[in-house]
Amino acid sequence: MRALRFVFAALLLTAAGCSPLGEVGPGKTPSAEVKLVFKRTVFGGLEQWPGDRLLPALDAFKASCAVILKRTVSDPMGGVAEYGSVGDWVPACEAARRQSTQSEAAAAKFFETWFEPVQVFNGEESIGLFTGYYEPELNGSRKQSRKFHTPLYAKPTDLVQVDLGVFRANLKGERIAGKVIDGKLVPYASRAEIVSGRSGAAITKPLVFVDDAVAAFFLQIQGSGRVRLDTGDTIRAAFDGQNGHSYTAIGRVLVDRGEIQRSQLSMQTIRIWLDSNPEKAAALMNENASYVFFKELPIDDPSKGADGAQGVALTAQASLAVDLKYHALGALMWVDAKAPSADSSNEDSGLHRLFVAQDTGGAIRGPVRGDVYWGVGREAESIAGRMAHKGRLHVLLPKPVSARLNR
Repeated sequence: MRALRFVFAALLLTAAGCSPLGEVGPGKTPSAEVKLVFKRTVFGGLEQWPGDRLLPALDAFKASCAVILKRTVSDPMGGVAEYGSVGDWVPACEAARRQSTQSEAAAAKFFETWFEPVQVFNGEESIGLFTGYYEPELNGSRKQSRKFHTPLYAKPTDLVQVDLGVFRANLKGERIAGKVIDGKLVPYASRAEIVSGRSGAAITKPLVFVDDAVAAFFLQIQGSGRVRLDTGDTIRAAFDGQNGHSYTAIGRVLVDRGEIQRSQLSMQTIRIWLDSNPEKAAALMNENASYVFFKELPIDDPSKGADGAQGVALTAQASLAVDLKYHALGALMWVDAKAPSADSSNEDSGLHRLFVAQDTGGAIRGPVRGDVYWGVGREAESIAGRMAHKGRLHVLLPKPVSARLNR
C-alpha cells in the first residue's frame, strides 16, 4: 500500500509497467499514445448516483483534506494540470471539515454543492480496468522455528531507492532501486538470491517469521498486511522498499505453461496450484525477481487499513489506487463497473460507488484505471482476488476547476 505495491492484475496476467488488461474496448486497438481527457457531465449522468454508500467516501475525503490543507496553496494539486492547484481544493476541504450531518442525503448534497463530475477518457476510449486489493492476515512469531520458518525482512541498509521523476520530468512516477558499489548504482539481489541466503549483500534482518511461504509471497504483492503473533499481539508489516527488479506475473507463467486456463485464473486458483505443487512452488515464485521489504507498525484503528501513498489510512470500499501520472491524490472518483460477490458461486454485482484516490501501485497504469481497497479479512480477500473488471471512471472536480475545462 505504497507506491511500488503490485496488485492482483499484475499477479495474474500483467507485468508492472505494461499496459493493463482491458483498457480498450472490444475489437479496438490500443492507442500508442496514452492521454487523459476530461469531458464535463452532470450528476444525473452517473449511473445510480448517489448510491447508498457516500458516507464512507465523505469520511475518506475528510482524511485526505487533512493532508491537502497542510500543503502550499500555489502548488499543483497533482496528476495532470487540469486538476488545478491545491488552493482550488481548499474551499471544498474546509466545507468538508464543517460537514457534521451524518446522512447519505446530506453527503450527496455536499458533493453536488461543491463539485461537478467529469468523465475520464484515455484518448477517445472510456473503458478501463478495475481490480481490487486487500490487507492480508498472517500468523507469525518473533522467533524462528519449524512452524514459523519464513522471514519477512526489514529494508536493507544498503538499499538505495531512486525517484527518477526528481531528475527527469518525463520519468514522473518511475522508480528504481539498487546498491552502490565503487560509486556506481548496480542491481540489488533478486528474490531467489534473497530467499536462498546466497546474497551476502542483503544487509538486513527479519522482522518476524511466518508459517506460510505462499502467504508471505502474496503479502509482498499487496505491500502491507497484519501478522498475528504467537504472543497474542497483532502488528502491521508495512511496505518499506523493493529490490528494484521487474515484476514477473506468475499467473502469466502458469497460463503459458498450460497449468491453469486463463478463464479460470484468479488469486485463489494460483494459491490452490501452489499448495498442490509444493515441490514446484518455490521455483515458480522465484520466477518473479521482485522482492518487498517491510517495517513494523502498530495497528491503531483495526477498522482502517495501512497508510496509502497519500499518507492516509485506507478506508475499505472507499479508497482507490490510481496512476499518479494522471490523477491527484485526494481526488474524488466515481466508478461504474462490476465486482465479484464474496461468495464465488454468486454472480458479479454492479459497482457504482464514490471513492477517494489515496494510493497507487506498480501495476496501476493509465487514465481509466483503478484498484479498489476492499479491507481486511476473508471476504475482502475473496473479492479482491477475483476482481478484474472493465468499467468507466468519473472524477468530481471543484466547480471552479471544472469550469476552466471549456476555456
